[in-house]
Amino acid sequence: MKNRNNGTAIVLIVVGALMLFGLFTPLLGTLAGLIFPILMIVLGFYGIRRGRVLIGTVVLAIGVLSLLAKLSWIIGPLLGIALVIFGISLLKGKKSYY
Repeated sequence: MKNRNNGTAIVLIVVGALMLFGLFTPLLGTLAGLIFPILMIVLGFYGIRRGRVLIGTVVLAIGVLSLLAKLSWIIGPLLGIALVIFGISLLKGKKSYY
């Protein structure tokens, strides 16, 4: 039992030292920014499944909108790539099954 406490203490010391030196903070901040909207989506889905449809839908919608705002840096370029590919397929005159 004492070895387990030593391992936990060492992990806490390393994480604390990384936070003090500022090496861990950017990663932690990015993850915390994504975890909160994902948690809201999960809680909203859980609320809908438990029969609280109105509050579950509201929490789910807020979580989805927050996550979309956090991931807008990747959604914009992906949408641009999709539009370019769709435009090229229209120019070629191929029949596509979208």
